[in-house]
Amino acid sequence: MPFFAYVTIFLIIPTLVVVIGAFAGDDGGVSLANVRALTNDYILDAFGRSIVLSAVSALIGAIGGALLAYALVTAGGTIRRIVTSAAGVLAQFGGVTLAFAFLATIGLSGFVTVWLKDHLSLDIYSGGVWLFELPGLILVYTYFQIPLMLIVFLPALDGIRPQWREACENLGATTWQYWTRVAGPLLAPAFLGSTLLLFANAFSAYATAAALVSQGSPIIPLQIRGALTSEVVLGQQNLGKAMALGMVIVVAVVMGLYSLLERRTAKWLG
Repeated sequence: MPFFAYVTIFLIIPTLVVVIGAFAGDDGGVSLANVRALTNDYILDAFGRSIVLSAVSALIGAIGGALLAYALVTAGGTIRRIVTSAAGVLAQFGGVTLAFAFLATIGLSGFVTVWLKDHLSLDIYSGGVWLFELPGLILVYTYFQIPLMLIVFLPALDGIRPQWREACENLGATTWQYWTRVAGPLLAPAFLGSTLLLFANAFSAYATAAALVSQGSPIIPLQIRGALTSEVVLGQQNLGKAMALGMVIVVAVVMGLYSLLERRTAKWLG
């Protein structure tokens, strides 16, 4: 009962508020104007940048996290416990704190930026202040994507039994053949599912981007913030809910695919 109460309060009710508000007109009646407004160029551009940001950070995080997870499986022992514990903390290290950390490190006046300029005459912002644009968001998001991938992909690597590799070696298979014909196909659903989870994680992230990007709304969560809080253009609250509904649909599709891949992974590695 506490679980269902939690889901109702923090998931079902907010979703209903978003769905109902997306189809509500300014006069209180039913209207499709907010949904039609999603085809505006600036909204489509924001969705496109959010998808690119989520896809690129998820792919980089998936590859980096998978390699780190494989290294931990082969290492084991105390190192594994330390790294997995640190990953559990870093995967939740986001929001204003993470944005401040990057600003203090590689911001315009960050100590790394200043040190490189003073000692190596290297200006990392000679081509523009990329930290506050899409490339900077990708870098910041990758910071918490890699440890998240480590956490969710490590159980799949643990499911690969050493006996399978020994059997391949006894039959004369090479390492390449083992990974491409045995371990690779078995791990592919888990890897793709974990990548989709990282995509949904980045697509729905808000606080880090909001703290880092002070002007403009390059991604859809910031567009929603502008629609809900703008004092210049009034009456856009329902448009913000329509954009939120679009995000809900994208995340629902991604998580549906993730669920299918998880079931396939459990079938072989459970």
